[in-house]
Amino acid sequence: MSGLTVHTLDKANTALIDPDNVFWAMTAKDAQGAPFVSRDILSLYQKQKDGLDEEMKQFRFSAELSAVYIDPTDRCNSNCPYCYVPAKMRKHGAQMTTEQLRQVLNKVLDYFAGKKRKPVIIFHASEPLLAKDAVFSAIREFKDKFSFGLQTNGLLLEKEDVEFLKEYRVGVGISLDAPLRSLNNKTRPSAKGGNFDAVVRAIDWFDGYAGLNVISTMTKFNIRSLDKLVRFLHQKKVPCVLFNPVRLTQKNSFKVKPDELLMTKNFLKAVDTAIELSRNSGRRIVVANFSNTILGIVAPEARRMMCDISPCGGGRCFLTVTASGEMIPCGEFIGLKDSSGGNIFRTGIKEAMRSAPFQKIRSRFVEKIAECDACLYRNICGSPCPAELGSMGNSFQKAVFCEFYKAVIRHAFKLIAEGKEKYCFREEGWDNLVYNYQLK
Repeated sequence: MSGLTVHTLDKANTALIDPDNVFWAMTAKDAQGAPFVSRDILSLYQKQKDGLDEEMKQFRFSAELSAVYIDPTDRCNSNCPYCYVPAKMRKHGAQMTTEQLRQVLNKVLDYFAGKKRKPVIIFHASEPLLAKDAVFSAIREFKDKFSFGLQTNGLLLEKEDVEFLKEYRVGVGISLDAPLRSLNNKTRPSAKGGNFDAVVRAIDWFDGYAGLNVISTMTKFNIRSLDKLVRFLHQKKVPCVLFNPVRLTQKNSFKVKPDELLMTKNFLKAVDTAIELSRNSGRRIVVANFSNTILGIVAPEARRMMCDISPCGGGRCFLTVTASGEMIPCGEFIGLKDSSGGNIFRTGIKEAMRSAPFQKIRSRFVEKIAECDACLYRNICGSPCPAELGSMGNSFQKAVFCEFYKAVIRHAFKLIAEGKEKYCFREEGWDNLVYNYQLK
């Protein structure tokens, strides 16, 4: 399905959408309930079509590498049931020394030499703070060379660590699945029961830090408490939360897979709760993956989360360097065979980007996937995730939670029609967007 297509969103809202370039326009209905398509809309579409086609093409196929995820350790002090890192690696895996991490960062600098944009480094994987000395040393040494991020379960965070991260303006993602200790610790366990107390303590230390976001994995255990988690985090001055559907890359994840309809209902309830709080309290809390969906509609090329476009960002806009130095398209591939584009201690990023595994991931796009090829939302959704689907035997199939993604996109259109989209962003983020075209 190509060209401008009439699409009924709900009883009150109809849109015209070109799925190839995500041109869209909301339309009124006539007395018989049919969409009214004005000449002004058609004229604007014809004027913008070629430019939008080219922009989408460039965004999908020409975007350059901008971020490198570095796993300084394979090991973890938790045992989350949905973890994409194999259990054996989490117990006995490799860990970088301070010098090895320095070597990796210098290799990354070599690749980005001469580029104007400062590259992003995100310390990720199992639990990067198990290599805290190496990570913090790297942040100090390379503070002027990179923009840094850190993803942690919070178990090892001390108050002085929080002050350090704030001082160096590190973006921090901290894991919390539920607003109740007993519920959270079912999926975020540790030797002392779970990470709930450590995370809540750290959130208090961060005290509204703009670079903090909470990452929550949606499972059958926490799915009914998402809106309560939003309220809890808003009260704690957390500016951003990310609700990820559990990835089914590893077989153990199927044990905690939520019902899709229930997940959809409760995720959208959490989104609406965040909007309500942002509108009425004077302090924003953003559901980041829903914000990215809104961007996929109103400003497709402004998206930063690259899971919902095809080819996805793995091996294209970002890559992962494992603790042993293997370069893989994305962390989700860490337990999958034939995913390495080479070892950074023996070769470089340029060679990885040209490697067969990376080219294979970049060759997966929605036009090659049955159902997705005719879906109006194909360039808003992207049918994630190739690692998850590849682990099931075929990456060229629609997303596991296809109906969830469709419902989320419909809800995004609904909020746009109601004029509520700006409450899905931090104020400064929304204010930085400018209109390329608009029907007066």
